Amino acid sequence: MSRNFTKHHELLVRKAFTTIKPPSVFFSTSRVAVMPPRTQEVRTTSSVVTMNDTPLKNWPAPTAALEAARVFLKECAAAQQTTLLVPDKDADGLSGGCIIWRTLLLLGLEKKHLRVHFVAKGSNVHDPEEKLRMKAYNAKYAIIVDQGSQEGPPLVPGNDTDEAVKTLLIDHHESDEFLEDALVLSACKHKPVATSAMLAYELCLPLHKEVADQCDYLCAIGTVGDLAASLWEPPFSDMELCFKRYTKKSINDAVSLVNAPRRTALFDVESAWKAVVFSRCPANIIATDSQYTPRLLAARAEVSAEVARCARMPLTFSGDGKVALVRISSRAQVHNVIATRWAGTLKSPRLQVVMVANTGYMPGIVHFSCRVTRQARATADVNIIDMLKSYADKKPGLREKMGSNFARGHKQASGGKVKAEDFKSLWNVMAQREPVTVPSEPRKWVK
Repeated sequence: MSRNFTKHHELLVRKAFTTIKPPSVFFSTSRVAVMPPRTQEVRTTSSVVTMNDTPLKNWPAPTAALEAARVFLKECAAAQQTTLLVPDKDADGLSGGCIIWRTLLLLGLEKKHLRVHFVAKGSNVHDPEEKLRMKAYNAKYAIIVDQGSQEGPPLVPGNDTDEAVKTLLIDHHESDEFLEDALVLSACKHKPVATSAMLAYELCLPLHKEVADQCDYLCAIGTVGDLAASLWEPPFSDMELCFKRYTKKSINDAVSLVNAPRRTALFDVESAWKAVVFSRCPANIIATDSQYTPRLLAARAEVSAEVARCARMPLTFSGDGKVALVRISSRAQVHNVIATRWAGTLKSPRLQVVMVANTGYMPGIVHFSCRVTRQARATADVNIIDMLKSYADKKPGLREKMGSNFARGHKQASGGKVKAEDFKSLWNVMAQREPVTVPSEPRKWVK
């Protein structure tokens, strides 16, 4: 039975382990610039916070789910068994994954038991081939960060003689469907929706006194990476000390560099992960003399050149005028960048969404990204996921044919991947103009 904590806020929490081993060292001081620790600061989690003097409970996720997830992490650390960490490829997923990584080490899990898996290019954790790759680690515990959620069987199957791997899913993407036999910690129903990095930070903050010092800037990088947050107010995690310690420019630059490798044709997520996990502050990620920064800089330059090449492709519009389509062909993951840029500049009375379809990312597949235009965000409550499903439903069977990778993500930043023939069918439906009925004038009788 699925433990769906976004629907059910009750859970029998097993007794937490009380014996915690001494923290392990997670970085080499010879590789990074070590920042002096803050020794007099004590922070607590924001499971109950206030905004405009109004109590906000169950934020960033249900309290019971947060407590159950903390029990999971303590049990995982105490077990000293192979633990598989599967973070998403962007700044939010990698930062959130690093927060979990560091917390497990602080709780006493020996580093030799930790494995990190990066999903293959064009794939996702729910694909059958990806499940087989994760199964090969022979893990006893798995922690999936920022990968979205779909209904289905256990994400990481066990071996023939073993049960499914104990799995914790940490996510914030919009979904009403969740995996079987997984502990789900989802922020998607709790506004303002936290990023996965912020959710991980709030989850881990009470587990060890060093979490705040080691992970606050990771929370900031992940949140800025997903939300481009310029205002940081409750109930968001308390980052006052973090923003005094690190400049916003350093955090923004770190986001830009961390996001670059996964957008390249090579899909070099591991370089970004290493830059994050071996850092102690944003400066370690952006410093030109850092071990991993040259690769990040090269990746960013490659992506910028590809965006410039593809960004000026012609536009076509849906029949109802609500969607502008840009078709590109690139082996790089630039469709989401281009969608974001166009969404910030295009203006039209009826236009609500920019869709960028990439036919060159993977053979035979169209990867597409959709963003709500700046004008529509200010005047309407646009839900891209519902809009896409509504278009697909106009052709019987099309939505089912496209499968679970269609219309995923967030309400205002969605996308997916479908077969080229299915995308053609989808756009044909979207391009159709609604029939216009002209009321006839009353018939005049001539005497």
